[in-house]
Amino acid sequence: MKFSPRTLLKLKNKNKKLKPSRYKKLKREALRGRVKGTMDRPRLSVYRSNENIYAQIIDDTNSTTLVSCSTLDRSIKLALSNGRTCEASRLMGEKLAKLSLNKNITKIVFDRGPYLYHGRIKALADGARAGGLQF
Repeated sequence: MKFSPRTLLKLKNKNKKLKPSRYKKLKREALRGRVKGTMDRPRLSVYRSNENIYAQIIDDTNSTTLVSCSTLDRSIKLALSNGRTCEASRLMGEKLAKLSLNKNITKIVFDRGPYLYHGRIKALADGARAGGLQF
């Protein structure tokens, strides 16, 4: 049987037949349908692993990455001992804002992906706002 993504999300709550990776992909696709990046307002996409956090500013009309940054970058890695803290995410957001302002990108659309707007994701967004980006 073929189900729509919305139906599969509802089934997740009723029975545990969906694997976590499949459920995560469905959540990301559900959000991605509402968030699109253009040349005027590119999309800030966030990926969070257990050890680090990564972010890219993407123009979806041309399918190109304009700016990227992560906690593995040398300047951030030297400043902090580990990349899984909110402080590291905030510093990375500020650096990402500085890099994007150098490329004349001031307004963006925030794409949190399948993650809740909480903790390291929120710290990254706050750092980007503090650096001068407008959401």
